[in-house]
Amino acid sequence: MKVGIVGTGLLGRAVAARLLRTGHTVTVYNRTKEKAAVLKDQGAKIADSPKKLAEVSDLVITIVRDSDAVESVSFGEDGIVHGRHDGLIVADMSTINPIASKRLAQKFEQYGIAMIDSPVMGGPPLAEKGGLVVMIGGKNDTYERCKQVFDSIGEKTFHVGPNGSAHSMKLALNLQISILALAISEGIILTKRSGLDPMLFFDVLNSTYFKTGMSLLKGPKMAKGNFEPSFFLKVMEKDLEEINQTAKEFGASLPMASVAMNLYKDAVEHGFGDIDYTGILAYLERVGKQTG
Repeated sequence: MKVGIVGTGLLGRAVAARLLRTGHTVTVYNRTKEKAAVLKDQGAKIADSPKKLAEVSDLVITIVRDSDAVESVSFGEDGIVHGRHDGLIVADMSTINPIASKRLAQKFEQYGIAMIDSPVMGGPPLAEKGGLVVMIGGKNDTYERCKQVFDSIGEKTFHVGPNGSAHSMKLALNLQISILALAISEGIILTKRSGLDPMLFFDVLNSTYFKTGMSLLKGPKMAKGNFEPSFFLKVMEKDLEEINQTAKEFGASLPMASVAMNLYKDAVEHGFGDIDYTGILAYLERVGKQTG
């Protein structure tokens, strides 16, 4: 399939690079053109607008900040719908409110365009290796038409239900990540204050049933103060806002999600937004020093 990617941030660039290496024709668009230009040397075509991108694509994948951004690149001036043609599919790989996703799918349907939600777990490094976990929401026959593309970037794919379902699942998973990062951060802080080496904390933790991918891969980096971003802290804060808004709309009570959102929001306001989400440790350590 000819694939168009709207949004070439960390994940968008990695997905595009993987698809190029697996033989797909890829066209990319980004509002900041410099972020898309780096893919030209890898064989990607650069489009001047989402409309132009859609005109030459069988599948358009949107990977942008939020539902407002999805709506803008989809239905705004020179948006995706203005480049519509028979058989066009749109897959939204952003992390957005599931209720907004359903509304967007209905709006696409009015233009005769099939839409699925396709958020992923794993981040840029796994995207480049084809090791993502992909979640699909929408009609199964639409997914089957572009399955080969998702098989190229994903190790495992789950079709979880109708439009919006995959975004609900993605938000639930990101909630686990945010709270786990907080728990690991506080474990490191307590270990340090006890006069122990935080690397010993991970040696013990990772020898138990309670080890996680984060404690194995991110934990030692956190202990050494390495917060090179694979997923920005400010984006996690945005996702926590989406989680809490979604919970409110669904009538769910998520007290820990609210606590986590406030902590990440404070971290962003104090200048920690452009480091990795595990940099919440650096913020908590600063707060601890100030309190101490």
